[in-house]
Amino acid sequence: MNLHGIRAIYKFEMARMWRTLMQSIASPVISTSLYFVVFGSAIGSRMGAIDGVSYGAFIIPGLVMLSLLMQSISNASFGIYMPKFSGTIYEVLSAPVSYVEVVIGYVGAAATKSLILGAIILLTARLFVDYSIDHPFWMVFFLTLTAITFSLFGFIIGIWADTFEKLQIVPLMIVTPLVFLGGTFYSINMLPPLWQTITLFNPVVYLISGFRWAFYGISDVNVVVSAGMTLFFLLLCILAIGYIFKTGYRLRS
Repeated sequence: MNLHGIRAIYKFEMARMWRTLMQSIASPVISTSLYFVVFGSAIGSRMGAIDGVSYGAFIIPGLVMLSLLMQSISNASFGIYMPKFSGTIYEVLSAPVSYVEVVIGYVGAAATKSLILGAIILLTARLFVDYSIDHPFWMVFFLTLTAITFSLFGFIIGIWADTFEKLQIVPLMIVTPLVFLGGTFYSINMLPPLWQTITLFNPVVYLISGFRWAFYGISDVNVVVSAGMTLFFLLLCILAIGYIFKTGYRLRS
């Protein structure tokens, strides 16, 4: 394992975050804070509790997941797309580092940025809504697993995209609707039976449900199933990246 190569890629990507703090940290924190103000404080104070949890506290796991998914995808996709765009990707491919080390460097940095952002958002939420974390270990587990999984997914998008517009298609047109329809602002048990069944085909449901269980011990889906679905998606991303580097898909042409 070429640790020097991994460290070089990781440090380069982390340095970019510190150069763009307004875009990387401040903007998503402010955006999520607006959700806390509007849905948590204003609307939440007029709504009843859900499964014994105040509405303002109930939506916190979903909002953290919303920011985590979007930023994990964005950080990883932009991180690998820019070397492709500038042509420096060939220097990376010709360097004495394996594709595993390249992925660890880029995805590790993207996941780290997302985890930092997630921690800041959780601290910020405390200013607006009181909440508890019943299972802190599992909270960190789901947070870390999700950040890594969707950083890998973002890495795939960054390799697939050949324009800046394509970098935004999947996060805005697919991921964001799935998050909003995945139980961010409500429990799927509040839906009619037919829509409950349809919602179970939304993979984001399992992420939010497992993460919410770590906070309050309540979930729409069994926590083991939630963890299993996330690990399954992680495996799919790993297999896809392996295929990309094996075939050179959109890397060598």
